Amino acid sequence: MFLTNVLLKKAKSKSIMVMMESVVSGHRINLIRERLADKLEVIRFDPFIQQESLYKEKKKIRSMKSK
Repeated sequence: MFLTNVLLKKAKSKSIMVMMESVVSGHRINLIRERLADKLEVIRFDPFIQQESLYKEKKKIRSMKSK
């Protein structure tokens, strides 16, 4: 491996955007979490059923720029 490859490698960002899906209705929202954290599970207001419901992380959407 060349020295230039080591010096020019991109650093991974610390956070990623993930898609969260409601367990009850399938409504989706996007949230940002740290890359090394566990998968998210949050309770948020679901506009389809007009109540709070559990949202589970479905998939990664994109990396976020580190500041």
